[in-house]
Amino acid sequence: MKSYYKNIILLIAVIVFNSPIFSQNKLTVEQAITATIENNYDIQLLRNDSSAYALDNAYARAAFLPRLNASGGLLFNNNNQKQKLADGSKRESKGLRSSNLTGSVQLNWTIFDGLKMFATRDKLAQFVQLGELNIKNQMINSVATVINNYYNIVRQKQQLKAIEEQMSINEERVKVAEKKLSVGLGAKPELLQGKVDLNAQKAARLQQLTLIEQLKEQLNQLMNVEPDSRYDVTDSITFVNNIILGDILGTVETGNPQLLVTKKNIEIGKLTLKERKAERYPVVTLNSAYNYSKTNNKSVINPFSTLYNRSNGFNYGIGISIPILNGFNTKRQIQQAQLDIDWLNISYLNQKSQINLGITNAFKDYELQKKMLALEEENIVLAKENVYIALERLRLGISTYLELRETQKSLELAYDRLIAARYNTKLAETELLRLKGDLIK
Repeated sequence: MKSYYKNIILLIAVIVFNSPIFSQNKLTVEQAITATIENNYDIQLLRNDSSAYALDNAYARAAFLPRLNASGGLLFNNNNQKQKLADGSKRESKGLRSSNLTGSVQLNWTIFDGLKMFATRDKLAQFVQLGELNIKNQMINSVATVINNYYNIVRQKQQLKAIEEQMSINEERVKVAEKKLSVGLGAKPELLQGKVDLNAQKAARLQQLTLIEQLKEQLNQLMNVEPDSRYDVTDSITFVNNIILGDILGTVETGNPQLLVTKKNIEIGKLTLKERKAERYPVVTLNSAYNYSKTNNKSVINPFSTLYNRSNGFNYGIGISIPILNGFNTKRQIQQAQLDIDWLNISYLNQKSQINLGITNAFKDYELQKKMLALEEENIVLAKENVYIALERLRLGISTYLELRETQKSLELAYDRLIAARYNTKLAETELLRLKGDLIK
């Protein structure tokens, strides 16, 4: 089943990266998420761990099966013997050759161990689920990082457009100053200041382009694609408008992957405790074997010794091992397992408290940024109109460049606040969905 989902994700990735949109160097946030889920190194490492858990679980039933072993050997002897008997007689012989062939098949079957084997089987199954939860947790965290990185690029791209808009205004300022100076109605300091401001905007544009390229390299690393991959991103930031605080807080225990991982570790800890308690009980085993032995002596020094001997047959029985005293080690292990469970329970409550606090604060920030965004969307219209009026007044010669610079500064600050509000709203939204565990299904 896991390989089926992996193939589906791979198919989606192939379709996405061969789509006309990507071929036109336009990367959407959905494509970035798909590439991250498929290629991200952290996710790949956890998939490897999960595969190891699944492999162990596939052989969990082996604990209930008997153990069957075979052994055999063939031994050749070439000895010299010298004997002195009680009656004073002596016997001596050289080159006494013999061969000994042995074989055995043993069967050992644990039929009772305090139900430890059942606890071990269930524990392995829980580890498989833990591996899947760890993968989902890492996916959600990686997707949140990719979304934030992607929209940071969009944010800086919007900032670049704002700088370019300021550049166009400064270019117009320079043209107006040059015209005034050429007809003797202007002063050279006004022209020089316009050029200084224009050069400052050009420098800011270069810095902004570099920052965008750096953010794209970070995104490439998260998606695990080739460095220097060339693409463009969208121009706008989209939002989810139906986020309700009560819905998130009500589903955090069943949706938050971090809490689910801790819950799963508590269940595993309880099964470990069962394993430790099972060591107090006797272990009953069924033992059986088939043995074969053949000895062939070519010659013997003692006339009463056998030249040929063969034995074979079955033996079987029941063995029981009763723990009586092992330095109280079993008691210590039981207490340690219980302490581990208590620690995990406290950790779970602590995580839940911190996550609820994070959700509450993120939602408050989300609501604040939405209000700020609505205000700044209105404010940017006013700031643009103010700059337009100031520029026209400058062209008509009824205002100074100082008035235009002041309105430009207001427009620049309005853009900064607007773009920051958009991005901060997206950050708060992404954090809420991450804590809810709703970034991926």
